[in-house]
Amino acid sequence: MTTDNLTSSFLALRDKLHRSALSFLKNDEDARDALQDTFFKLWRNGNVDSESEARNKLFAVLKNVCIDRLRKPLTLQIEEIDPANLEAHPEQFEDMEKFEALITRGLTDTQRRIYHMVIHEGIEYEEIAGSMHMSVEAVRMNMSRARRKISESYKKLEK
Repeated sequence: MTTDNLTSSFLALRDKLHRSALSFLKNDEDARDALQDTFFKLWRNGNVDSESEARNKLFAVLKNVCIDRLRKPLTLQIEEIDPANLEAHPEQFEDMEKFEALITRGLTDTQRRIYHMVIHEGIEYEEIAGSMHMSVEAVRMNMSRARRKISESYKKLEK
């Protein structure tokens, strides 16, 4: 039974696997998470026929899981970022709504409303102009300025 071979090999090698993960990750919690990910990936595939095959796959998959964790970019909490000094990388934000709020912070209320209606609600310029009692050209101009300000904020984040 493939799961039995995998489970028995994993239990027998748990300490060695943990030390191996620690040598990569340097953090006990991350090492334990890597062990769980390793076991789950092999268990999900279910194609381990012998204990020696299980041992080889456990160490190989653990190494790859650890390398993936090391390559994963560090994440920043949005509250830790000073909006005046935007030097974070956009891919580090986990919550895109907070990221969008950060880069649209410099918009006027009108620009923010128009941006939201166009981008999130898919409303046409003509309909926005009617609902906001503006000309279509004024809506286009505000949307253009909003995009430019957002682009400038985004470029600051990339530096």
